Amino acid sequence: MIYDFGLRLKELREAKRLSQTDVADRLEVTRSTISGYECNTITPSVEQLKRLAVLYNASLDYIMGIDDRSALYLDDLTESQQKTVLDIIDRLKEEFKGGQK
Repeated sequence: MIYDFGLRLKELREAKRLSQTDVADRLEVTRSTISGYECNTITPSVEQLKRLAVLYNASLDYIMGIDDRSALYLDDLTESQQKTVLDIIDRLKEEFKGGQK
């Protein structure tokens, strides 16, 4: 499958339930600029890419199609909440590893 940068941006935006206007307001650009990004007619600057990554809680590698794995960011959680999430992930890995034998 061919990677589509604009489609990836649109999918990330829609996953956050944001309109193009919402994103434009947060990035301090016009809605047509966001549309241009999503239609692959305008290329965002490095600074805008960083802002999109923060807004969408996604890695630049994922946004750019370098790595198709999604990432889980725990920055908004307390240390205790982060530990709980990581413990759950470890338990799930063990459970699924046992089922793959």
